[in-house]
Amino acid sequence: MTWEILNVIGTMAFGISGAIVALEEKYDLFGVYLLGFTTAFGGGLIRHVVLGLPVSEVWEQSMLFFIAFITLTLIFFIPFHWFFTGWEKWGAFFDSIGLSAFAIQGALFAVAAGYPLPAVIVGSVLTGTGGGMVRDLLAGRKPLVLHKEIYAMWAVLGALAIGLGIAEAMWELMVLLVLIITLRMLSVIYDWRLPSRGDWLRFLKRLKKS
Repeated sequence: MTWEILNVIGTMAFGISGAIVALEEKYDLFGVYLLGFTTAFGGGLIRHVVLGLPVSEVWEQSMLFFIAFITLTLIFFIPFHWFFTGWEKWGAFFDSIGLSAFAIQGALFAVAAGYPLPAVIVGSVLTGTGGGMVRDLLAGRKPLVLHKEIYAMWAVLGALAIGLGIAEAMWELMVLLVLIITLRMLSVIYDWRLPSRGDWLRFLKRLKKS
């Protein structure tokens, strides 16, 4: 049950996230579907390839493909921008939901397959961020996971909670889902970032002057 819920939540959220990026870039209907499907299913495809699992399993999710198709169609044809402002923040919000749901799902997938903790972390991060990375590349953007707010580390947090057995029950996984979404949105609102090399060099320069 948990598996199916996370699949539906992640598919819809990442589909909307991809569609919003496509609309921001003024892509046509095909572009909206391409970016939406890529964001929703790209992470699962990458995870299966890296972990040596049958990629064909991803194509056996006909219901999820139908859910994604309906979601993308509604986003394209219904003028939501007439009622809601701040599409960038909405895009970040749905992206956070997708990241959280798929990061948890990826970790559960790796644990169920009997992989060790490092593979659980890899499975979680790739499932949670892989689709978004491909989406950004197709949209001609720098992958969000590599240069902006703290992003992939929240997937690592989820993977550790699941891989170490801290979150196992349904309610614990739902709390983890909300926690990752909250932390991700806080990193967007307050511009939390991991240090870059430039930050490190500036820190050393200040130490030298002092």
